[in-house]
Amino acid sequence: MSLKVVSTNKAPQAIGPYSQAIIANGMVFTSGQIALSPEGEIVCSDVAGQTEQVLKNLTEVLAEAGSSLDKVIKTTIFLDSMDDFATVNEVYGKYFSSHKPARSTVAVKTLPLNVKVEIDCIALID
Repeated sequence: MSLKVVSTNKAPQAIGPYSQAIIANGMVFTSGQIALSPEGEIVCSDVAGQTEQVLKNLTEVLAEAGSSLDKVIKTTIFLDSMDDFATVNEVYGKYFSSHKPARSTVAVKTLPLNVKVEIDCIALID
């Protein structure tokens, strides 16, 4: 099995020893994306704006890998508070309106850089 590292400057670079995504066996496995601009700055303080940026980042990483949101099989959402569940769902639903991948949502104590939401995914390659 060969592994291919995915890297794009249209999404924030990894802030640790990991890749934006890895391609293996016709699938792309993304690292969790947080609300950073491609330049590495936190874009918003509210969870709706952060979720928008996270999904934009995922879109760019998937595109670089030769995939897209409509090829996503599974997402995992990490929230710093389940109080934000409905708001995140509302934004998420704009990106996954007709295609609804499998999903897990978990609350965690804190996220990198104290953001409110992080999302990763597994998708098929076109």
